[in-house]
Amino acid sequence: MSAVTDDHTVPDGVAPAGETGHPTEPMPRLWHITLSLSGPAAPLTDVRRGLEQLAHDHPFLLTSRYADDHVEIRYWEEARDLHDAAAVALRLWGEHRHTAKLPPWEIVGLEVIDRDTYHQRIAAGHGPLPATPVGVHPF
Repeated sequence: MSAVTDDHTVPDGVAPAGETGHPTEPMPRLWHITLSLSGPAAPLTDVRRGLEQLAHDHPFLLTSRYADDHVEIRYWEEARDLHDAAAVALRLWGEHRHTAKLPPWEIVGLEVIDRDTYHQRIAAGHGPLPATPVGVHPF
């Protein structure tokens, strides 16, 4: 989809041209992230405590589901494009692993979808249900 301003077509997600006549950087968009990790079994209390700390450190974290050997994290990320959102998501666990005392698990799944796609899936009865209740919960 595109917008028309002053007889110029500007793609969605890109700010209209400034005084120089050149488009500015793409505007940040919201991306729904689902990150899945797994690894050797860890004490459930440690996994929960780590996820609670991660939620505190990363305030956009919506919900986490966990077991002793895997976890699923769902949240919204603001980024210019899918590549930036995915890059941030792929770093999330590693950057917070030591401070949140998270298990040394590997990423085994990543889904990044834009806000419109997320809402289309929900409206059609497909995809993950809205993240309720928000928080850290066992599977």
